[in-house]
Amino acid sequence: MATHAATRNISGLARALAQHGVMSESEAEALQVQSQSSGVSFVEQVLSGKRLSAAQLAVFASRAFGVPLFDLTGFDFDQLNREYVDTRMAQARRVLPLHKRGNRLYVATSDPANLQALDEVRFKTNLIVEPVVVEDDKLAQAIAKVVESAGTTLKEMAALEDIEIALEDGSPGAAASSDEDSEVEDAPVVRYIQKVLIDAITAGASDIHFEPYERFYRIRYRLDGVLMEVAQPPLAIKDKVASRIKVISKLDIAERRVPQDGRMKLVLSKTRAIDFRVSTLPTLFGEKIVMRILDSSGIKLGIEQLGYEADQQEQLLWAVGRPYGMILVTGPTGSGKTVSLYTCLSILNQPGTNIATAEDPAEIQLPGVNQVNVNEKAGLTFALALRAFLRQDPDVIMVGEIRDLETAEIAIKAAQTGHLVLSTLHTNDAPSTLVRMLNMGVAPFNIASSVNLITAQRLTRKLCTHCKRPEDIPPEALLRAGFPEESLDGSWQPYGPVGCDHCKGTGYKGRIGIYEVMPISDDMRQLIMRNGTSLDIAEQAQREGVKNLRQSGLLKVRSGITSLEEIEAVTNE
Repeated sequence: MATHAATRNISGLARALAQHGVMSESEAEALQVQSQSSGVSFVEQVLSGKRLSAAQLAVFASRAFGVPLFDLTGFDFDQLNREYVDTRMAQARRVLPLHKRGNRLYVATSDPANLQALDEVRFKTNLIVEPVVVEDDKLAQAIAKVVESAGTTLKEMAALEDIEIALEDGSPGAAASSDEDSEVEDAPVVRYIQKVLIDAITAGASDIHFEPYERFYRIRYRLDGVLMEVAQPPLAIKDKVASRIKVISKLDIAERRVPQDGRMKLVLSKTRAIDFRVSTLPTLFGEKIVMRILDSSGIKLGIEQLGYEADQQEQLLWAVGRPYGMILVTGPTGSGKTVSLYTCLSILNQPGTNIATAEDPAEIQLPGVNQVNVNEKAGLTFALALRAFLRQDPDVIMVGEIRDLETAEIAIKAAQTGHLVLSTLHTNDAPSTLVRMLNMGVAPFNIASSVNLITAQRLTRKLCTHCKRPEDIPPEALLRAGFPEESLDGSWQPYGPVGCDHCKGTGYKGRIGIYEVMPISDDMRQLIMRNGTSLDIAEQAQREGVKNLRQSGLLKVRSGITSLEEIEAVTNE
C-alpha cells in the first residue's frame, strides 16, 4: 500500500525516474517535496544532489518522454526569435522559445513533463508548442545571456512585485494611497502598468502613449521615432490606469479638466533606475497620458557614436574647447538635441569646471553638474535662472532653450564675458538660426561677436544589419536626391529595408544622427552685420565646405547605414 501511495504522490519527471529504476519512489518523492518547499525546479533539485549530471538527466528525459534532444551550444542566439521571448517567464518557468516555423514554436526546456510552463508559453504566443530537451545548466546560461542582451540583468528583471515605482522626491508611489482596499483592488492594474513600463524599456522605446477612445483603449510605443501599437487593454481600466499613473507622478488625481505634467521613477535595482516624464491631456473620452523615458545611456556612448562625420566632430570639439562664446544646437522636438548637449557637457565635466544648467525639465541627470528645473508658475524662468548663474561663478552655462529676447540677451552677455554657453533653438537648419535670433530682436553685432558654432540635427533610422539588401536605384534618382555626378562611379552600393524578426518587420533597427555643423567664420559675421538672409548665409556655408543635412544624410546612404528613402523623408529638401 505504501508503494502505491508513493507512486500516486509523485508525477512528471519524478515518476518517470522511479518507474525506470533510476531512483526509488521514496527518493523521487523526497526530491519532489524538497523542490516544492525550497521553490526550485525538480530538475535543479535532482542536479544539486549530484546523483545525475545535467547531460545524463537530459538524455533520460528525452528518451522517457519521446522528446527530441538538443545541444544549446550549437545554437546561434543572434537568430533567436525574440518576439516570443518573455524574459520574466523564461526565468520563472525555465523555458526558452528558440524558433518559430509556421504556427509551431520550438521551446527549450530541461523538464518536458512541466506542462504548466509549456501551457503558459502556448497561451501567451497562441502557437503550437513543440518542446525540445536541453541540459539544465546550458539552459540557465542561455536565459541569462538573453536577459542581459535585452539591456538588463537577472537581478534587475526580478518578479514585478519586487520592483518599486517611486515618486520624483524618492518616496514610494504606493504610499500615496492610504486606502488599503483600493490598493488590493487595483493590484492587477499596478502590475499591468509595471509590465508595460518594463517592456517599453526592454524594447528601447522613447515614449509610451496611453490613449482612450470611445470604443477601445490602446497603448503605443515610439520605437526608432515611429509609433507602434503594442496592446489594447480593456476599455474599463482606462480610469484606473490614469489615476495610478497620476498618483505615482505626484499629480492631482481629482483634476481631469486641464493638462498636467509630472515625473516618476522606476527603480529596477539598487544600481539602476529609469526616470519618466509624464504628461496628461484631457480628451473627449478620457485622459491621454504620454510618458517620455528619460534614459541617460545615450550620453555614455561618447561623441564618436552619435553619427558626426570626422570633420564635423573636429569642429564641434574645437568649439567645446573654447574658453567662451556660444554653441547653439537646433532641430525639431525629438531630434536628439539634449543628448548632443549632454555629450558636450560630459566632455567639459571636470573637477576644475563649474557647470550650471537651466532646463524645462532636466531630462538627464549628470553628477558634477548643477542642474536647475525652470518653474514658470513659481516665477523661475530661464532668464531668472541665467541671472542667478552669473552670480554663481560659472565656467559653462547650458540653457535648455532660448525662447525670448530677454533670455537671448542674457545668454549672449554671458558668452561675451568669458563664459561658454550652450543652448538650443527650434529652427529647421543652421543658417536660419541666425535669422531667427535677429527676428527675436537681438542686435546683429551681439550675434556676430558671441556665436562660435551652430549645429542642426535630425535622427534617422538605421537599416537592420540582419536583413538589409542592395537596392538598384537609377542614377537619375540619385542625382535628383543630391548625389554629385562624380560620386556615381560604381564604387559603392545603396541598401534598402526588408524586414525580419530582429527589426519587427520594419527593416530598421536603431537611430543615428545626421548633422549640419556650421562654425561662424569672419565672412559669416560680415553677412550677419549686413543683415544677410538665411539663404545668403547658407550659400556662404556651402562655399566654406559646410555639409547641409541632406548632404550629411547622403553620406550615411553611401556608407550603407540607412536608406535613400529614409534620408529623403527626414531631410525633406
